[in-house]
Amino acid sequence: MKPIGPIFDDSDLLPLAALQHLLFCERQCALIYIERVWDENRLTAQGRLLHERVHEREDETRGDVRIARGLRLRSLRLGLTGQADVVEFHQQPDGTWRPFPVEYKRGRPKAHEADRTQLCAQALCLEEMLGVPVPAGALFYGATRRREEMVFDAALRAIVESAARRLHELFDAGITPPPVYEKKCENCSLIAQCKPRMPQGRGAVERYLANALDTA
Repeated sequence: MKPIGPIFDDSDLLPLAALQHLLFCERQCALIYIERVWDENRLTAQGRLLHERVHEREDETRGDVRIARGLRLRSLRLGLTGQADVVEFHQQPDGTWRPFPVEYKRGRPKAHEADRTQLCAQALCLEEMLGVPVPAGALFYGATRRREEMVFDAALRAIVESAARRLHELFDAGITPPPVYEKKCENCSLIAQCKPRMPQGRGAVERYLANALDTA
């Protein structure tokens, strides 16, 4: 597989989980990982508790499946590091073990690619670390209590490559993107810090005051 750039040092690795935030909202990603801004709401608390419950359980073996929890991941090619919720190792007919990552999410399946990209990035880390193919994995959603299995095809792998490059560009620049209000902002725990409804840009304050006076 063609590298996205030079091989990264351990000191240059960025959080794998940041890919999910990046694809959801680049400003949210920068606030959390560059400015170190964080606040918790009901949704993030539910997600945190779900991950904690998963990681608290012991590793186990169920027939021809070995289950590892909280496995540390790393890719020097993508420049990412993180932790998998669960990696199942499925024994193949030839006696080898094939990794199958499972990521836990509190809500429901989403239309955008953020969750799938995060899971695929875990698979690419496993491929690099273990030297074996990881063709598929699953997202487990707490709201539906169901797994959504997926194949890590070329298109999804390309999204991971692009997102990893963009994440490093964002960190290297060290500049938080300006806010852009969208409907999804209402469920973001950082909406108070982000202030996406505040006017932006040159002359924004004057326009805001003029509109306020017109509607008073």
